[in-house]
Amino acid sequence: MLISEYLQLRNNISVTTGNVSPGSFKDNAPKVNENGATFAEELERANRLAASKVQFSKHAIERLDNRDIDITEGDMLGRLNKAVELAESKGSNDALVIVDSAAFLVSVKNNKVITAMNTGEMTGSCFTNIDSTVIM
Repeated sequence: MLISEYLQLRNNISVTTGNVSPGSFKDNAPKVNENGATFAEELERANRLAASKVQFSKHAIERLDNRDIDITEGDMLGRLNKAVELAESKGSNDALVIVDSAAFLVSVKNNKVITAMNTGEMTGSCFTNIDSTVIM
């Protein structure tokens, strides 16, 4: 078969994809996620976290979601960043940072939040393998 014959044959093949109207997916799309947040709100939250100097481990992000800790509320994220900078300036490697009603275990040398917990989970807990505590 010549290339010209192949191209002519290829152009004559019709492809059907089914009966999907352009707006059908949009109508079925959820307006909010399981937490009640719109896509725009989740995008803004993700952008704030990405712009933060402190990064979050996958485990920490799961804990924030599971424990209903909204790090973007108020100035919590900014205060967390300041606390990590303070711990770093004092030579800390691993710190417990308490901001409002949330506690964060932070690897200061890696600039990463390892896990997070709320007030209820802090009560009666023993924090080990930390060399500093910062209360904001």
